[in-house]
Amino acid sequence: MANALEIAKSSITAFNDKDWNRMKALYASDAVYDEKATNRRIQGPQQIIDGLQMWATAFPDANGTIVRELVIGDVAVLELLWTGTQTGPLQTPTGTIPASNRAVELPACSVIQVEGERIKSDVHYFDLLTLLVQIGAAGATSGQSRAA
Repeated sequence: MANALEIAKSSITAFNDKDWNRMKALYASDAVYDEKATNRRIQGPQQIIDGLQMWATAFPDANGTIVRELVIGDVAVLELLWTGTQTGPLQTPTGTIPASNRAVELPACSVIQVEGERIKSDVHYFDLLTLLVQIGAAGATSGQSRAA
């Protein structure tokens, strides 16, 4: 029987390999993927894969490197560094961001709960503004507040 850490790490490897069949097999039929930065909450293996493929379309060379890992019972926490180049369009709720051909380096964290041999939930945290600044879709802010 595989443990939560092995299964969680397998999901990152499957994404890096763009092995969608393998990734789909890792998720429970009622699995939930909760992407905090984009406010997307997706349920079901095929819907989760569709959502992840959107990122792979925008960043075909996207690669997650596990920086640190922690497992407590059926929950694995992975600190990640996502890298890639935006050579494809990025679909967003407000429209499409055309390819920028810019590289990104994005720290992230996934909290993955495993039930049996499958991922029951994956809560993914990253800073969307950092990503948008790196691809040139948003300007860096000075940190100064505006007068009311």
